[in-house]
Amino acid sequence: MRLLVYTDYVYTSSDGVIYAQRAFALFLARLADFVDELVIPGRLDPEPAVAHYRLPDKVTFVPLPHYPALSQPTRAIPAMLGSLTRFWRTLETVDAAWVLGPYPLSFALVALAAARRRRVVLGVRPDWPRHVRSRHPHNRSLQLLSRAMEAGYRALARVYPIVVVGPQLARNYRRSSAVLPITVSMVEEDEIAPARDRTGHRALSVGRLETEKNPILLGDILAALRRRDPRWELVICGEGPLAAALEARLSELGVAGAAQLRGYVPIDAGLHDLYRECDYFLHVSLTEGLPQVIFEAFAARLPIVATAVGGVPDAVGDAALLVPPDDADAAADALLRLADDGDLRRRLVERGVERVQAHTTSSECARIVDFVSNAGR
Repeated sequence: MRLLVYTDYVYTSSDGVIYAQRAFALFLARLADFVDELVIPGRLDPEPAVAHYRLPDKVTFVPLPHYPALSQPTRAIPAMLGSLTRFWRTLETVDAAWVLGPYPLSFALVALAAARRRRVVLGVRPDWPRHVRSRHPHNRSLQLLSRAMEAGYRALARVYPIVVVGPQLARNYRRSSAVLPITVSMVEEDEIAPARDRTGHRALSVGRLETEKNPILLGDILAALRRRDPRWELVICGEGPLAAALEARLSELGVAGAAQLRGYVPIDAGLHDLYRECDYFLHVSLTEGLPQVIFEAFAARLPIVATAVGGVPDAVGDAALLVPPDDADAAADALLRLADDGDLRRRLVERGVERVQAHTTSSECARIVDFVSNAGR
Protein backbone atom coordinates (compact mmCIF):
# COMPACT_ATOMS: atom_id res chain seq x y z
CA MET A 1 0.00 0.00 0.00
CA ARG A 2 1.15 3.52 -0.84
CA LEU A 3 -0.13 5.76 1.95
CA LEU A 4 -0.44 9.54 2.17
CA VAL A 5 -0.61 10.98 5.69
CA TYR A 6 -1.54 14.62 6.25
CA THR A 7 -1.51 16.76 9.35
CA ASP A 8 -1.17 20.55 9.40
CA TYR A 9 2.50 20.86 10.35
CA VAL A 10 5.20 23.26 9.24
CA TYR A 11 8.47 21.68 8.12
CA THR A 12 11.91 23.11 7.47
CA SER A 13 14.79 21.96 5.33
CA SER A 14 18.56 22.19 5.37
CA ASP A 15 20.92 20.66 2.80
CA GLY A 16 18.09 18.59 1.38
CA VAL A 17 17.05 17.15 4.74
CA ILE A 18 13.48 17.71 5.97
CA TYR A 19 12.75 18.49 9.62
CA ALA A 20 9.50 18.63 11.59
CA GLN A 21 8.78 20.86 14.56
CA ARG A 22 6.62 18.34 16.43
CA ALA A 23 7.58 14.91 17.74
CA PHE A 24 4.31 13.41 16.46
CA ALA A 25 5.77 13.64 12.95
CA LEU A 26 8.28 10.94 13.92
CA PHE A 27 5.45 8.64 14.94
CA LEU A 28 3.84 9.20 11.55
CA ALA A 29 7.18 8.54 9.87
CA ARG A 30 7.41 5.12 11.51
CA LEU A 31 4.47 4.04 9.35
CA ALA A 32 7.01 3.84 6.50
CA ASP A 33 8.14 0.50 7.97
CA PHE A 34 4.69 -0.97 7.36
CA VAL A 35 3.74 0.30 3.89
CA ASP A 36 5.32 0.25 0.44
CA GLU A 37 5.61 4.03 0.36
CA LEU A 38 4.77 6.74 2.91
CA VAL A 39 4.01 10.22 1.56
CA ILE A 40 3.81 13.18 3.94
CA PRO A 41 2.75 16.57 2.57
CA GLY A 42 3.33 19.65 4.70
CA ARG A 43 3.94 23.38 4.64
CA LEU A 44 7.60 24.00 3.93
CA ASP A 45 9.10 27.14 5.45
CA PRO A 46 11.12 28.89 2.73
CA GLU A 47 13.81 29.82 5.25
CA PRO A 48 16.39 27.02 5.58
CA ALA A 49 16.57 25.74 9.14
CA VAL A 50 17.33 22.67 11.20
CA ALA A 51 14.46 21.72 13.54
CA HIS A 52 14.29 19.05 16.22
CA TYR A 53 12.83 16.11 14.36
CA ARG A 54 14.44 14.83 11.16
CA LEU A 55 12.19 12.93 8.79
CA PRO A 56 13.79 9.66 7.66
CA ASP A 57 14.96 9.49 4.07
CA LYS A 58 12.51 6.66 3.39
CA VAL A 59 9.60 9.13 3.78
CA THR A 60 8.50 10.92 0.61
CA PHE A 61 7.95 14.54 1.56
CA VAL A 62 5.70 16.75 -0.60
CA PRO A 63 6.25 20.47 0.08
CA LEU A 64 3.13 22.62 0.26
CA PRO A 65 3.09 26.42 -0.06
CA HIS A 66 3.94 28.08 3.23
CA TYR A 67 1.90 30.57 5.21
CA PRO A 68 2.61 31.70 8.78
CA ALA A 69 -0.88 31.45 10.24
CA LEU A 70 -4.58 31.48 9.40
CA SER A 71 -4.72 34.86 11.14
CA GLN A 72 -2.99 36.25 8.01
CA PRO A 73 -5.64 35.38 5.39
CA THR A 74 -4.04 37.37 2.56
CA ARG A 75 -1.11 34.92 2.73
CA ALA A 76 -2.96 31.84 3.94
CA ILE A 77 -5.70 31.67 1.30
CA PRO A 78 -3.41 31.79 -1.80
CA ALA A 79 -1.10 29.23 -0.16
CA MET A 80 -3.98 26.88 0.58
CA LEU A 81 -5.29 27.19 -2.97
CA GLY A 82 -1.82 26.26 -4.21
CA SER A 83 -1.86 23.23 -1.92
CA LEU A 84 -4.94 21.85 -3.67
CA THR A 85 -3.04 21.38 -6.94
CA ARG A 86 -0.24 19.53 -5.16
CA PHE A 87 -2.72 17.37 -3.27
CA TRP A 88 -4.43 16.43 -6.54
CA ARG A 89 -1.18 15.43 -8.23
CA THR A 90 0.09 13.53 -5.20
CA LEU A 91 -3.15 11.58 -4.80
CA GLU A 92 -2.54 10.08 -8.23
CA THR A 93 0.52 8.26 -6.82
CA VAL A 94 -1.03 6.72 -3.66
CA ASP A 95 -3.66 4.14 -2.76
CA ALA A 96 -5.01 5.64 0.46
CA ALA A 97 -5.01 8.86 2.47
CA TRP A 98 -5.02 9.18 6.25
CA VAL A 99 -6.19 12.75 6.81
CA LEU A 100 -5.80 14.18 10.29
CA GLY A 101 -7.88 17.19 11.24
CA PRO A 102 -10.01 19.10 11.62
CA TYR A 103 -7.90 21.64 9.70
CA PRO A 104 -9.14 23.73 6.77
CA LEU A 105 -7.09 21.78 4.23
CA SER A 106 -8.20 18.45 5.74
CA PHE A 107 -11.70 18.93 4.38
CA ALA A 108 -10.36 19.81 0.94
CA LEU A 109 -8.01 16.82 0.90
CA VAL A 110 -10.85 14.44 1.78
CA ALA A 111 -12.92 15.82 -1.10
CA LEU A 112 -10.02 15.51 -3.55
CA ALA A 113 -9.20 11.97 -2.40
CA ALA A 114 -12.82 10.96 -2.85
CA ALA A 115 -12.81 12.47 -6.34
CA ARG A 116 -9.67 10.46 -7.11
CA ARG A 117 -11.45 7.37 -5.74
CA ARG A 118 -8.76 6.80 -3.17
CA ARG A 119 -9.37 5.07 0.13
CA VAL A 120 -9.94 7.73 2.85
CA VAL A 121 -9.48 7.40 6.59
CA LEU A 122 -9.82 10.37 8.92
CA GLY A 123 -7.72 11.07 11.99
CA VAL A 124 -8.07 13.20 15.11
CA ARG A 125 -5.39 13.76 17.70
CA PRO A 126 -6.46 16.61 20.04
CA ASP A 127 -9.92 17.54 21.22
CA TRP A 128 -9.92 20.52 18.87
CA PRO A 129 -12.44 22.83 20.61
CA ARG A 130 -10.74 22.31 23.99
CA HIS A 131 -7.33 22.84 22.44
CA VAL A 132 -8.40 26.14 20.88
CA ARG A 133 -10.19 27.27 24.04
CA SER A 134 -7.09 26.65 26.17
CA ARG A 135 -4.86 28.60 23.77
CA HIS A 136 -7.32 31.41 23.06
CA PRO A 137 -9.57 31.65 26.14
CA HIS A 138 -10.88 35.11 25.23
CA ASN A 139 -11.32 34.70 21.48
CA ARG A 140 -14.96 33.76 21.00
CA SER A 141 -14.72 33.84 17.21
CA LEU A 142 -11.93 31.25 17.12
CA GLN A 143 -13.76 29.07 19.62
CA LEU A 144 -16.93 29.13 17.53
CA LEU A 145 -14.93 28.31 14.41
CA SER A 146 -13.24 25.38 16.16
CA ARG A 147 -16.60 23.93 17.19
CA ALA A 148 -17.90 24.30 13.63
CA MET A 149 -14.81 22.52 12.26
CA GLU A 150 -15.22 19.76 14.83
CA ALA A 151 -18.87 19.33 13.87
CA GLY A 152 -17.86 19.12 10.22
CA TYR A 153 -15.30 16.42 10.94
CA ARG A 154 -17.78 14.41 12.98
CA ALA A 155 -20.16 14.58 10.02
CA LEU A 156 -17.41 13.31 7.70
CA ALA A 157 -16.72 10.50 10.16
CA ARG A 158 -20.25 9.21 9.58
CA VAL A 159 -19.03 8.39 6.07
CA TYR A 160 -15.34 7.58 6.53
CA PRO A 161 -13.55 5.46 9.15
CA ILE A 162 -11.52 7.39 11.68
CA VAL A 163 -8.39 6.83 13.78
CA VAL A 164 -8.40 8.73 17.08
CA VAL A 165 -5.83 9.13 19.82
CA GLY A 166 -7.21 7.74 23.05
CA PRO A 167 -10.53 6.49 24.40
CA GLN A 168 -11.90 9.97 25.11
CA LEU A 169 -11.86 10.93 21.43
CA ALA A 170 -13.24 7.50 20.60
CA ARG A 171 -16.25 8.38 22.72
CA ASN A 172 -16.56 11.76 20.97
CA TYR A 173 -16.62 9.96 17.60
CA ARG A 174 -18.65 6.94 18.69
CA ARG A 175 -21.25 7.53 15.96
CA SER A 176 -18.64 7.21 13.20
CA SER A 177 -18.74 4.48 10.59
CA ALA A 178 -15.71 2.82 12.24
CA VAL A 179 -13.35 4.02 14.99
CA LEU A 180 -9.84 2.89 15.88
CA PRO A 181 -8.47 4.32 19.15
CA ILE A 182 -4.67 4.35 19.23
CA THR A 183 -1.87 5.37 21.57
CA VAL A 184 0.94 7.60 20.32
CA SER A 185 3.96 5.76 21.66
CA MET A 186 7.59 6.18 20.67
CA VAL A 187 8.77 3.27 22.82
CA GLU A 188 9.74 -0.23 21.72
CA GLU A 189 9.88 -3.29 23.96
CA ASP A 190 13.69 -3.31 24.16
CA GLU A 191 13.74 0.32 25.35
CA ILE A 192 11.97 -0.40 28.65
CA ALA A 193 14.32 0.23 31.57
CA PRO A 194 15.37 -2.58 33.90
CA ALA A 195 13.68 -2.83 37.29
CA ARG A 196 14.72 -0.25 39.88
CA ASP A 197 13.32 1.71 42.81
CA ARG A 198 14.79 5.17 43.22
CA THR A 199 14.16 6.90 46.53
CA GLY A 200 15.39 10.44 45.81
CA HIS A 201 13.62 13.78 45.55
CA ARG A 202 14.14 14.76 41.92
CA ALA A 203 11.10 15.18 39.69
CA LEU A 204 11.10 15.53 35.91
CA SER A 205 8.66 17.44 33.70
CA VAL A 206 8.77 17.20 29.90
CA GLY A 207 6.60 19.25 27.56
CA ARG A 208 6.20 22.40 25.54
CA LEU A 209 6.14 25.60 27.56
CA GLU A 210 2.79 26.76 26.21
CA THR A 211 -0.50 27.80 27.75
CA GLU A 212 -2.32 24.47 27.57
CA LYS A 213 0.63 22.71 29.22
CA ASN A 214 0.38 25.06 32.24
CA PRO A 215 4.15 25.22 32.93
CA ILE A 216 3.90 28.18 35.32
CA LEU A 217 2.30 25.83 37.86
CA LEU A 218 5.59 23.93 38.09
CA GLY A 219 7.08 26.75 40.14
CA ASP A 220 4.24 26.61 42.65
CA ILE A 221 4.53 22.84 42.95
CA LEU A 222 8.25 23.03 43.58
CA ALA A 223 7.73 25.73 46.21
CA ALA A 224 5.08 23.60 47.93
CA LEU A 225 7.42 20.61 47.94
CA ARG A 226 10.37 22.51 49.36
CA ARG A 227 8.28 23.98 52.16
CA ARG A 228 7.84 20.38 53.32
CA ASP A 229 11.29 19.06 52.41
CA PRO A 230 14.12 21.25 51.06
CA ARG A 231 15.72 18.30 49.26
CA TRP A 232 13.23 18.45 46.38
CA GLU A 233 14.47 19.43 42.91
CA LEU A 234 12.73 19.78 39.57
CA VAL A 235 14.17 19.23 36.08
CA ILE A 236 12.11 20.89 33.34
CA CYS A 237 12.63 19.94 29.68
CA GLY A 238 10.88 21.90 26.98
CA GLU A 239 10.78 25.17 25.14
CA GLY A 240 8.09 27.63 24.20
CA PRO A 241 6.72 31.14 24.66
CA LEU A 242 6.24 30.78 28.43
CA ALA A 243 9.90 30.00 29.20
CA ALA A 244 10.65 33.50 30.46
CA ALA A 245 7.45 33.61 32.52
CA LEU A 246 8.35 30.28 34.13
CA GLU A 247 11.82 31.54 35.02
CA ALA A 248 10.29 34.66 36.56
CA ARG A 249 7.83 32.59 38.61
CA LEU A 250 10.59 30.32 39.92
CA SER A 251 12.60 33.38 40.98
CA GLU A 252 9.58 35.06 42.53
CA LEU A 253 8.93 31.98 44.68
CA GLY A 254 12.59 31.69 45.66
CA VAL A 255 13.06 28.21 44.17
CA ALA A 256 15.04 28.99 41.02
CA GLY A 257 18.13 27.36 42.52
CA ALA A 258 16.27 24.06 42.86
CA ALA A 259 15.02 24.02 39.27
CA GLN A 260 16.89 23.15 36.12
CA LEU A 261 15.43 24.52 32.88
CA ARG A 262 17.07 22.37 30.23
CA GLY A 263 15.17 23.67 27.20
CA TYR A 264 14.59 21.19 24.43
CA VAL A 265 16.42 17.92 25.06
CA PRO A 266 16.36 15.29 22.26
CA ILE A 267 15.25 11.84 23.35
CA ASP A 268 18.42 10.34 21.88
CA ALA A 269 20.77 13.07 23.12
CA GLY A 270 20.10 13.45 26.81
CA LEU A 271 16.38 13.08 27.54
CA HIS A 272 16.57 9.30 27.65
CA ASP A 273 19.23 9.60 30.38
CA LEU A 274 17.22 12.17 32.34
CA TYR A 275 14.22 9.87 32.47
CA ARG A 276 16.41 7.24 34.09
CA GLU A 277 18.25 9.63 36.42
CA CYS A 278 15.18 11.27 37.93
CA ASP A 279 12.89 9.77 40.56
CA TYR A 280 9.37 10.91 39.57
CA PHE A 281 7.55 12.26 36.55
CA LEU A 282 5.25 15.28 36.79
CA HIS A 283 2.69 16.22 34.12
CA VAL A 284 0.54 19.34 34.70
CA SER A 285 -1.40 20.08 31.49
CA LEU A 286 -4.71 21.92 31.54
CA THR A 287 -5.88 20.00 28.49
CA GLU A 288 -4.38 16.96 26.81
CA GLY A 289 -5.09 14.28 24.27
CA LEU A 290 -3.00 11.26 25.10
CA PRO A 291 0.52 12.45 25.98
CA GLN A 292 3.43 10.57 24.46
CA VAL A 293 5.68 11.58 27.36
CA ILE A 294 3.55 9.53 29.77
CA PHE A 295 4.55 6.36 27.93
CA GLU A 296 8.18 7.44 27.87
CA ALA A 297 7.98 7.80 31.66
CA PHE A 298 6.32 4.39 31.95
CA ALA A 299 9.17 2.87 29.94
CA ALA A 300 11.72 4.55 32.22
CA ARG A 301 9.93 3.05 35.26
CA LEU A 302 9.18 6.45 36.77
CA PRO A 303 6.23 6.79 39.16
CA ILE A 304 3.93 9.44 37.71
CA VAL A 305 1.79 12.31 39.00
CA ALA A 306 -0.44 13.77 36.29
CA THR A 307 -3.48 16.02 35.96
CA ALA A 308 -6.78 14.26 35.30
CA VAL A 309 -7.58 16.04 32.02
CA GLY A 310 -8.49 14.96 28.51
CA GLY A 311 -7.22 11.50 27.64
CA VAL A 312 -4.81 11.24 30.58
CA PRO A 313 -7.07 9.20 32.92
CA ASP A 314 -7.71 6.66 30.16
CA ALA A 315 -4.01 6.55 29.30
CA VAL A 316 -2.74 5.91 32.81
CA GLY A 317 -5.63 4.02 34.42
CA ASP A 318 -4.39 2.80 37.78
CA ALA A 319 -0.71 3.25 36.83
CA ALA A 320 -0.31 6.84 38.12
CA LEU A 321 -1.59 9.26 40.72
CA LEU A 322 -4.05 11.72 39.20
CA VAL A 323 -4.68 15.21 40.56
CA PRO A 324 -6.99 18.10 39.58
CA PRO A 325 -5.63 20.58 37.04
CA ASP A 326 -4.10 23.85 38.26
CA ASP A 327 -3.80 22.60 41.86
CA ALA A 328 -0.20 22.92 43.03
CA ASP A 329 -0.87 21.60 46.54
CA ALA A 330 -2.58 18.44 45.23
CA ALA A 331 0.35 17.71 42.91
CA ALA A 332 2.88 18.31 45.68
CA ASP A 333 0.94 16.08 48.08
CA ALA A 334 0.89 13.28 45.49
CA LEU A 335 4.66 13.48 44.97
CA LEU A 336 5.25 13.47 48.72
CA ARG A 337 3.00 10.43 49.03
CA LEU A 338 5.08 8.61 46.40
CA ALA A 339 8.29 9.53 48.18
CA ASP A 340 6.96 8.05 51.43
CA ASP A 341 5.43 4.84 50.07
CA GLY A 342 7.78 2.41 48.33
CA ASP A 343 5.08 -0.22 47.82
CA LEU A 344 2.89 2.33 46.03
CA ARG A 345 5.80 3.38 43.81
CA ARG A 346 6.53 -0.20 42.80
CA ARG A 347 2.88 -1.00 42.08
CA LEU A 348 2.44 2.05 39.86
CA VAL A 349 5.68 1.42 37.99
CA GLU A 350 4.83 -2.21 37.18
CA ARG A 351 1.36 -1.24 36.01
CA GLY A 352 2.93 1.43 33.80
CA VAL A 353 5.34 -1.08 32.27
CA GLU A 354 2.40 -3.35 31.44
CA ARG A 355 0.70 -0.48 29.66
CA VAL A 356 3.70 0.52 27.58
CA GLN A 357 4.33 -3.13 26.63
CA ALA A 358 0.81 -3.23 25.20
CA HIS A 359 1.34 -0.03 23.17
CA THR A 360 4.75 -0.08 21.52
CA THR A 361 5.42 2.03 18.43
CA SER A 362 5.47 -1.03 16.20
CA SER A 363 2.21 -2.45 17.51
CA GLU A 364 0.37 0.88 17.16
CA CYS A 365 1.67 1.51 13.64
CA ALA A 366 0.72 -2.00 12.57
CA ARG A 367 -2.82 -1.47 13.88
CA ILE A 368 -3.16 1.79 11.93
CA VAL A 369 -1.96 0.27 8.65
CA ASP A 370 -4.25 -2.74 9.09
CA PHE A 371 -7.20 -0.42 9.76
CA VAL A 372 -6.47 1.74 6.72
CA SER A 373 -5.91 -1.32 4.52
CA ASN A 374 -9.31 -2.72 5.41
CA ALA A 375 -11.23 0.57 5.37
CA GLY A 376 -14.31 0.37 3.21
CA ARG A 377 -13.98 -3.35 2.57
